[in-house]
Amino acid sequence: MSILSASDVRAAGGGEEFVPPGPNSFDFSGVPLFHIGDLAVTKPMVQLLLAGVLVFALFWAAARRASLVPGRLQFAGESAYGMVRNSIGRDIIGSHDYQRFVPYLVTLFFFILLNNFFATVPLIQFPTFSRASMAYALAALSWIVYNAVGIRKHGFLGYLKLQSVPSGVTPLMYPLLVPLEFFSNILVRPVTLALRLFANMFAGHLLLILFSTGGLFLLQYGGIGYVAGPLAWALAIAIAFLELLVQFLQAYVFTLLNAMYISGALADEH
Repeated sequence: MSILSASDVRAAGGGEEFVPPGPNSFDFSGVPLFHIGDLAVTKPMVQLLLAGVLVFALFWAAARRASLVPGRLQFAGESAYGMVRNSIGRDIIGSHDYQRFVPYLVTLFFFILLNNFFATVPLIQFPTFSRASMAYALAALSWIVYNAVGIRKHGFLGYLKLQSVPSGVTPLMYPLLVPLEFFSNILVRPVTLALRLFANMFAGHLLLILFSTGGLFLLQYGGIGYVAGPLAWALAIAIAFLELLVQFLQAYVFTLLNAMYISGALADEH
């Protein structure tokens, strides 16, 4: 989908009104790219696969001819790896346990980042995680990982106690706090994790569609639209640059929260 989709614009000269973009602008179910048997393969599905292939290919190319004195590609790969390894893995999880989670965190960060950056790549121009199902599937994977880590270390009942029973609190408060802690730490985390990523990608792309198609409509409207239309496009460009920052931050925050949840699952006290 292009942010200049003609289906979102109605010509003023024909007496029709501007139809603003909405959730229907993110619906690809009726226009699959192709079918595999009964499965309709849509653009976001292809983007997920493409991002996975690109992450693997980029790091494989960076490490393929590793040497003591790194070349530019190796240096870029090591710097990218080191950023996630040190600033997220080691600093959040701790020096004792972090190393075994670094491959997961690095893959997670760059997989999300590439899918977010697809929103500004010409001819793609769609953030994969602006589809709620994609974001919630990734959050479900994260939920499985950090809960499995906690159960493996503390046992099922021990982990449940760790996440639900706050330390240093009188037992008289347990009837109030235990359900809240269980709800917050076990049930709500994947929902908020996915919602944060989805909402930011959805809202940012919606604004880009609005200003882009709105600018085209204003130009067709004529009169003051000849001034307002280019202004709307200028705002669309400014929002696109802001979105680059948001896309990076959302990948970073999602990965950071995963590291925090893993750290909490490994901790001896809640």
